[in-house]
Amino acid sequence: MSNDNSLLWTPSSSRIEHSRMFDYMQWLAREKGLAFSDYDALWAWSVEHLEDFWESIWQYFDIRSSTPYERVLDAHKMPGAKWFEGAQLNLAEQLFRFYDSEEEANRPAIIARSELRPLTQLSWADMRLQITAVANTLRALGVGPGDRVAAYMPNIAETVVAFFACASIGAIWSSCSPDMGSASVVDRFKQIEPKVLFVVDGYRYGGKDFNRIEVIDLLRASLPTLQHTVLLPYLDPAATLSDALTWNALLTHPAAHATAIRFEQVPFDHPLWILYSSGTTGMPKPIVHGHGGTLLEGMKGHALHLDLGPEDHFHWFSTTGWIMWNSQITGLFVGATICIYDGNPGYPDLSTLWQFAEESGTTFFGAGAAYYGNCMKAGIEPAKLANLQHIRTIGSTGSPLAAEAYEWIYSHVGQDIMLAAISGGTDIAACFVGACPIMPLYSGEMQCRTLGVAVYAYDETGNKLDDQMGELVVTEPMPSMPLYFWNDEGGKRYHESYFDTYPGLWRHGDWIRITPRGGAIIYGRSDTTINRHGIRMGTSEIYRVIESLPEVLDSLVVDLEYLGRESYMPLFVVLRPGSVLDDPLSSRIKNNIRTSLSARHVPDEIIVVQDIPRTLSGKKMELPVKKLLLGMPVEQIASRDAMSNPECLTFYQYFAQQRALEHSALGTEASIV
Repeated sequence: MSNDNSLLWTPSSSRIEHSRMFDYMQWLAREKGLAFSDYDALWAWSVEHLEDFWESIWQYFDIRSSTPYERVLDAHKMPGAKWFEGAQLNLAEQLFRFYDSEEEANRPAIIARSELRPLTQLSWADMRLQITAVANTLRALGVGPGDRVAAYMPNIAETVVAFFACASIGAIWSSCSPDMGSASVVDRFKQIEPKVLFVVDGYRYGGKDFNRIEVIDLLRASLPTLQHTVLLPYLDPAATLSDALTWNALLTHPAAHATAIRFEQVPFDHPLWILYSSGTTGMPKPIVHGHGGTLLEGMKGHALHLDLGPEDHFHWFSTTGWIMWNSQITGLFVGATICIYDGNPGYPDLSTLWQFAEESGTTFFGAGAAYYGNCMKAGIEPAKLANLQHIRTIGSTGSPLAAEAYEWIYSHVGQDIMLAAISGGTDIAACFVGACPIMPLYSGEMQCRTLGVAVYAYDETGNKLDDQMGELVVTEPMPSMPLYFWNDEGGKRYHESYFDTYPGLWRHGDWIRITPRGGAIIYGRSDTTINRHGIRMGTSEIYRVIESLPEVLDSLVVDLEYLGRESYMPLFVVLRPGSVLDDPLSSRIKNNIRTSLSARHVPDEIIVVQDIPRTLSGKKMELPVKKLLLGMPVEQIASRDAMSNPECLTFYQYFAQQRALEHSALGTEASIV
């Protein structure tokens, strides 16, 4: 497969020489006698000498532990690799190592705005005071290492403080965004049996107020292990909740400032937080990550690959239910100021986040790929809406970023910026492939495989593929791979999730191509890739072609293999207001696919819809829609509370029922259940 993506950006010599990646390479030469001609050589060393690489990361970032580690890695095995055994540390302790002077302590740690609050700042000194108060009070309430603390909180400064307070005492954190409904939250939190629950009374989104007190009452009634609830009045400053402490009560408790902050020393693999799979099918998987792995990957990823440091203001739009919230707050590890926004990024229009970037002095602006696609479709020009002169990096993740969006960013945001398109996930709380500040960038392509991550494309028989699309497979363990799934007896779900297809190797479930220059292209989830007559096509490739038409705002395609019948591939499209699906537009859609991709992937039918089902993190729900159209009951294929637009499922449910009736009348089977 050829790679003809065009060169979009080359880092200047100044940017290269001031990057942390360059500094790390200089350090390796100086301290280890290791000289590498380019990034590819460095990456190859990092995966071929795994112990040496991760020990160098520990040393370069001066990771502190109260006891020394006995060895870096016990064995090259997956799952079950043991890292840095013997080390005792605490992730939260990393935050305050470099902020001793008064000037540094008064720098902003958090800059925040929401639809309910104006722009505010929290200094490093004030953040430390609040973390100390919350941690000391939680200890006084009986919370200790291993206890679970759950949060139903928005993306605001108090949530960041609560997390680091929990981490400092060795408690295990888990969060859901308050825009998630009660059933979805209960499905997550009841699995982990929390002792404490942090909540807000409500929130504002898109200019509308949402009171969550009734949801919280239902949630508390469903969690019998709860001993304490902490209420932050957010929507209504006068809000109350029976048998709950207030946030202010935590800060003013007699124990709050009785002692200085104490960081509980825990093993490298002590659980830090529990994250969840998207929850579109079945019970969400409670994925447990540890202090040490999260810290090492966070330092490596943020400093070396995203090129973040104390001079940066780091924004990545997210809710607290998406892994990018965890990534955002761990930007504090490298001394960056984090810039957080709570609200609808499209309200009152798509200029909101760009204006926030100006107000907060953002230097690194991150969002989901769908956000950039929406901005591009809306025809906005960010550089004309706000002063974006401080931005030096744009981040994108969540789904593949189309080549056209790459070019739009350089045309309408800035020419001299690094576009950090990354791909990793909740599963590893890190990146498989992503950005590199010392390498050129090509349209539609992620720059590199990240250091220490042995990523390859595999075919179905277990062979490595060169410059061809295949399964994303990791052949060596990573420190941030899940410790386990919570309450997963014998590790059965964990093993089935990643290690069934290629025993001993991690299969992530994405299609990937490693390009000849060492970059990577993600084509979407491998379980939704369409294989028609022997030709596999990633759905993102189809979307790129379809959505390049100005009339098409959004789309979703699935391939339905009805038993006893040939496959049926419907294409659902959302049209721009005023556009209609007439014969000329239908022909153009089909011709675009035929000429740009494959005649075998021309849809059997094109259907106009009001909306495309998406998860809360913006991912198109291809597999759930496929299962629904194949006859599965809607309640089995999708958790409405884990969707951003659950109301749109009604149409797809009706469409599935109509097709089932048609095939029933023809005497054929249209259901898989």
